[in-house]
Amino acid sequence: MFNDLHRALQKVQSALSHQLMILCATLFCVFFTSVCGIEHLQRGGRVHLDLFQSFYYVIVTFSTVGYGDYVPDIWPSQLFMIVMICVTLVVLPAQLEQLVFTFMERQKQGGTYSRHRALNEKHVVVCTTYLHADVVMDFLNEFYAHPMLQDYFVVLLSPCELDPTMRMILQVPLWAQRVIYVQGSALKDADLTRVRLAEAEACFILAARNYADRTAADQHTILRSWAVKDFAPDCPQYVQVFRPENKVHVKFAEHVVCEDEFKYALLANNCVCPGLSTLVTLLLHTSRGQEGQSSSEEWQRLYGKCSGNEIYHICMKDSNFFGEYEGKSFTYASFHAHRKYGVALVAVQPEGKRILLNPGPHHIMRKGDICFYMSITKEENSAFILAHPNPDKEMRGASIRLHRTGSSRITTTLGSTGTVALELQHTRSRSSSLAAGGGEHAAGTGVKNRLQLPRDGAAHRLSVQSMSRRPSIAPVPAVLDVLDAIRMQFEENRAEADADEQTADDGGKDDDNCSVCSDSTWHDDYVVDYPRQTPYLAASPRLVYRLRECDRRPHCCLQITVQCEHNQATSAKDYSWRNRAIILAADYASNGIYNFIVPLRAHFQPRSSLKPIVLLLEAQ
Repeated sequence: MFNDLHRALQKVQSALSHQLMILCATLFCVFFTSVCGIEHLQRGGRVHLDLFQSFYYVIVTFSTVGYGDYVPDIWPSQLFMIVMICVTLVVLPAQLEQLVFTFMERQKQGGTYSRHRALNEKHVVVCTTYLHADVVMDFLNEFYAHPMLQDYFVVLLSPCELDPTMRMILQVPLWAQRVIYVQGSALKDADLTRVRLAEAEACFILAARNYADRTAADQHTILRSWAVKDFAPDCPQYVQVFRPENKVHVKFAEHVVCEDEFKYALLANNCVCPGLSTLVTLLLHTSRGQEGQSSSEEWQRLYGKCSGNEIYHICMKDSNFFGEYEGKSFTYASFHAHRKYGVALVAVQPEGKRILLNPGPHHIMRKGDICFYMSITKEENSAFILAHPNPDKEMRGASIRLHRTGSSRITTTLGSTGTVALELQHTRSRSSSLAAGGGEHAAGTGVKNRLQLPRDGAAHRLSVQSMSRRPSIAPVPAVLDVLDAIRMQFEENRAEADADEQTADDGGKDDDNCSVCSDSTWHDDYVVDYPRQTPYLAASPRLVYRLRECDRRPHCCLQITVQCEHNQATSAKDYSWRNRAIILAADYASNGIYNFIVPLRAHFQPRSSLKPIVLLLEAQ
């Protein structure tokens, strides 16, 4: 029975508690044997001791105090105490050493996330094979940037030990109370139990960046994800992988982030729209907009200030930014909201439909639309006040008139980050008196005499000369007429047809080039269709421009620097392409390059704007 009880306790006890139990049992045996032995042996002496006196004598003796009020007076009692003292000096130090060693090893492994805290506090588990300071700090900064995640605990599960840099980071008061390190592996159920994964709100599995082979790193990530899924099926997983073909193995995860897929897609879209990669990077990276403010260069200060913008969303009927533009076009609302409030409307989600990114003037804003906008902070944390109150001002709808000499500024007080002034409009008057006209210029001066914000009824009379800076776009109408929409669509189709006709006319001039590799063939003989083959299972089908099956290039023509029977060119310059080529330099042709080619061959791009793609690979 005792043996079965001991085995049952070993399954539920930790190593530290087991060593502590052994030490307590050893002490109990030593003291119990000494008390009973001295009490029994002293019955033959002159001084008889009861159990309490014997216990008192043993405690005083083992504690090396030795008051001398009770002394064994016969040699069997004296010999017995000598033997018990020797046994204690041999057994207890060994037990204490083992206990301290177990405690130190547990400190290195980070201990265990307590069950009581797991039931009463929310926590997430981050599984990684290597704790790099930069990676951990980026995760913590982005995770705790969200105001709804401030009360969460982060448990780091990693098989490697903490380096000095990570120890210093985890000792910072900002992270010491919210970040817990546990040394272990996600492949072991015992370690998953220590981090209380079954009670966790989510599990983040980061890719193994210490692996030179990305495929091997993804394999390790997939095994960890499977182990987590088997241990806690209801725990949401957020998995990071390198290769896009490995996404299918962790499709059960809540979100899968593929580095190669995102990287190549971002590079391709950056070729179509220069600067897009910088915009997306700044939107994804949390910033307070304070970078570069101490610089002497104006563009660095502006860049640092605008880097603090993030994307927020709000229902149009609850918004002060966009509520007044109900029934107006998306372009009109975006233009005037940016001019009036300094926020950029970038997307809208109609009720029950998908998100529309910049739908253009054809979309009419409705009351139930969800507006996605870029701003320093969300609208709920903003309160609009006048920096320089003027008792002579008059409010008419959305029109604000400031009758005052000098400068005026509308500011935004941000509740979440303190008081931050956002300049929306700034005008200076060179004359001592202002004319009474609404949007007219002072006679003979050519200087604006008042700030006139657009009114709902006079939006079509917006003049670009009334802006404080040089105009860069034409006036934006409130609603795009049907005839205007038809005319714009007709002009786009006619321009595309003219471009195709011009391409076809120019195709007959290149008689010297090969009929397979010539530029005319590349422009004329493609169709809009789905790719016939995808490099991996998780690839999403997209409509692209591709060559017809009968016009596909032979394999020998794929290397543009190698002559073949179809072409004698030895460099890209010999092909005389109309558009400049896009060169992608990579180590080898991975499946992620598919995400680079698809955006550059998207069906919505004009055919005349398609550019040749050259892959510069180190490995064949």
